[in-house]
Amino acid sequence: MEKDTATKYSKVSREEDIPRMPNYDARPPVVTTGCEVVDSKGGQVKLNDRGTWSGKLDFVLALIGFSVGLGNVWRFPYLCYKNGGGAFLIPYFTCLLFGGIPLVIMEVAMGQYTSQGGITCWAICPIFKGIGVASIVIIQFLNYYYNIILAWAIFYMFKSFTRVLPWSHCDNSWNTPNCANFSFIADVRKENGTLIEIDGQNYTIIDGKVNGTKLVPAVIEFWERKVLKIHLSDGFDDLGGMNWEMVGCLFLAWVIIYFCIWKGVKSTGKVVYFTATFPYVLLTILMIRAVTLEGAKDGLIFYLKPNTTKLAESEVWMDAATQVFFSYSIGLGTWCALSSFNKFHHNFWRDCIVFIAVNSGTSIYAGIVIFSVIGFMSVTQGVPIDEVARSGPGLAFVAYPEGIAQMPIAPLWSIMFFFMVLLLGIDSQFVGVEGLVTAIVDLFPTYLRRGHRKELFILGVCIWSFFIGLTMVSYGGMYVFQLFDYYSASGSALLWIAFFEAIAIGWVYGPNNFLNHFEEMLGFRVRGYWLRICWMLFTPLFAVGIFLFSLIEYNHLEYTSFHETYRYPTGGYVFGWMLAVTSMCMVPLIAGIQFYQAEGTFNERLKYLTTSRLPPREKNEEIFGLENRAEKGEPPISIINSGNVTPPPSYPEAVDGTKRPYRSAMTMWL
Repeated sequence: MEKDTATKYSKVSREEDIPRMPNYDARPPVVTTGCEVVDSKGGQVKLNDRGTWSGKLDFVLALIGFSVGLGNVWRFPYLCYKNGGGAFLIPYFTCLLFGGIPLVIMEVAMGQYTSQGGITCWAICPIFKGIGVASIVIIQFLNYYYNIILAWAIFYMFKSFTRVLPWSHCDNSWNTPNCANFSFIADVRKENGTLIEIDGQNYTIIDGKVNGTKLVPAVIEFWERKVLKIHLSDGFDDLGGMNWEMVGCLFLAWVIIYFCIWKGVKSTGKVVYFTATFPYVLLTILMIRAVTLEGAKDGLIFYLKPNTTKLAESEVWMDAATQVFFSYSIGLGTWCALSSFNKFHHNFWRDCIVFIAVNSGTSIYAGIVIFSVIGFMSVTQGVPIDEVARSGPGLAFVAYPEGIAQMPIAPLWSIMFFFMVLLLGIDSQFVGVEGLVTAIVDLFPTYLRRGHRKELFILGVCIWSFFIGLTMVSYGGMYVFQLFDYYSASGSALLWIAFFEAIAIGWVYGPNNFLNHFEEMLGFRVRGYWLRICWMLFTPLFAVGIFLFSLIEYNHLEYTSFHETYRYPTGGYVFGWMLAVTSMCMVPLIAGIQFYQAEGTFNERLKYLTTSRLPPREKNEEIFGLENRAEKGEPPISIINSGNVTPPPSYPEAVDGTKRPYRSAMTMWL
């Protein structure tokens, strides 16, 4: 770029030309694609390309890859059978309609319109910037512990490369004298109340116990004594030593994550074509095998048979709400980050519809596979299905491996299953890290979009997260893992963020204003009567109602192993609530800091902080959006002081000094 051209177009971008109230909120420099911009000191800085999705399917596959994950495989099927089978779909889709879908569309649209990550996109309503900060805190906590699940999957997959699966027998170094394989335990259950002879010795069987001793399934001992090694820890306050095999698996997991995202969306957009689609191939193969097993029909009936009496229980609706928020990753700021890489006129509306259908469909589809195998296990072991089914990690790493071990060619099915679990987890993890990185890079573009700084920053995030994760691969690491899982990214924290998101758009920025942006991006009018009602009424009421219910029905976290139930010490619960409050307090804290630093009377400060500070966009269709203009090789323009701009309704004054009609964004919805 020639010097005079750069000077011409960067002159108006200096901070002294930007109208603002307090100094703390200076407008950031104009950040376009691969061009020179003016930093806060008036110098010219060469910034790297922020990047956009290169393929038409990149964005929707990234949505599917991040949100469709392990929760769809191990949580939804369990909740479905627990809460009335097919009847559970009624509260599930009700919560999805009034809470999930409106917020997904809101976050995706906000990211695409602003072309910013999860924090800076809230320039649309500055008083709620704390929502973005809270989201980043939650996603970072999630990144700490989610990769532990990938480490478990890697470990199981490596152990599957053998002729006989190690959790199918008791001839291992970690097994105890009380260990028994699934076939022996099934025989014991059938011979209850009798005297049997084994290897010349008499054994009395009463209530499944042999000579008064409870038998431990081999798969349980593999999970607790080999994978977790939790028997070497006395609890949360005694983590013990490191499980070095799991340390190696965790390190490998973070290496994979780093190389999936180190080049930004250019690498992420290519990886998701495999990680988001191939699990469906594996899931389909597993389903074909599962539904042909003996007892599969019983498992499916147990899974989907409606029990409408359950709908009267409040816990059912709570489970449905938390599943929707968890499986759709609402409140994490990642949808804003992913959609910020879209072209300004990308049809995000179509992609959201596709994503929502795939996400919920996958949950139901995965349940068919899981409960077909559980029905098979029930028949072979001679026990009721509800004694076989488990929730959470126990389903993926205990119940399902045990079922696989009973199949012909068990190692093959085991490798396929855990490779599927690994792929489902990988794209959820690396897209989550990408969301965190995007938010921070957009917050400090002149520092992190220069040279190889972004790659080094991503490396630093991965290394830091790896060291935090080491606490969860110690002997007592499961106790730490459960605290992070239960508190840091819990339903309460996500519902808290969802409530303020709905208030910000529905009552402060204005749903009409927001839907006008839809028309700018899509080229057609979205009437959005249902979206207006949800953002203003149903979604905030839904979020605050479920949030209060979760607090009223709060139960202390416990860890249940095969032998005992562990109750955390007071310090464990304090640590857990600190994880939850750390994110939740950001919304009022950031709002309070901004209000304190603003100038003027109370009403002036409130008006200032509820007024959008998004830069106006150009009228010219050919150069709509800063990133699109730079892609055409044209020089950067001022988004502040150009004559060819139209301030949005909430922009109070053009910087050329001319007054424009203005109504506070707080009343625009009227």
